[in-house]
Amino acid sequence: MPDDDLVRSTLRDQWHLTPGEIIALPAEVISHGWEITAGAERYVCRLAEPGARQPVEAGLIAAEHLRLRDIEAGEPVRTLGGGLTAETPAGALSLLRRVPGRPLEGRDPVDQQWWGDRLGVVHKALQHFDHPGLRPWQPLDPHAPHLTAEPWLRGAVADALGAATRLTVTDRLTYGVLHGDPAPSSFVVDAGTGRAGLLDCGAGGVGPLVYDVAAAIGYAGGTAHATEFLDGYLAAGPVGRDELEVALPVLQRLRWAVRADRAARRGDRTTLERAREALETAAS
Repeated sequence: MPDDDLVRSTLRDQWHLTPGEIIALPAEVISHGWEITAGAERYVCRLAEPGARQPVEAGLIAAEHLRLRDIEAGEPVRTLGGGLTAETPAGALSLLRRVPGRPLEGRDPVDQQWWGDRLGVVHKALQHFDHPGLRPWQPLDPHAPHLTAEPWLRGAVADALGAATRLTVTDRLTYGVLHGDPAPSSFVVDAGTGRAGLLDCGAGGVGPLVYDVAAAIGYAGGTAHATEFLDGYLAAGPVGRDELEVALPVLQRLRWAVRADRAARRGDRTTLERAREALETAAS
């Protein structure tokens, strides 16, 4: 993870913001995050992987779109030069005003209801949203050189991607704007008002919405531990139960392939081993 000095210096230079406290948010698959306190104000700062600046900015505009529809979401704060993000050697840095409330717990049944509901509401609200920075759904490159990190890796990634491609060709899926990494820590609930929201919209892309559901279930510990999340999502989101049942196993497998891909890039042997076990189980 990039150190606090990079965050502090970029916030100072690009936003004229001097943090009093920086607290790292729980690790996610495709970005790093921090909670920032500056005086009486609280913010969330996100650092996306290199090359994701345009999708991140699309996600920030999507957050503004949600706010106009009275859906709680972090408010993007523009740089001194008027930009939505600041480019750093480690990737694109963004800053949002923090939505009030505590982060959700992925294993808590009540929090899972909030989590599923908010993801479904966001999916529905963004169905007709468009932005030139939204990238097409291309989650993996099976020819990437880092997939030589393990003998099994390239074949497992190619197989998972092939299964997902066949699914999208043969089944009618609901497409829309993806969060991409909807971890429970990206969602909050305010006990004082009873309102739930999300800290940010992720790196915006367009794809089958069940992929976001598959990603969320991974954070919950698997389908068997995500019953309340799924109930909340089905009640609020645009995807029906039949589609979910068909697409979810295939896209959960793809999500593990994405995790394996990211882990190989970072040299994360622990996650690679977990991904290998999950992909072998899914393929059997």
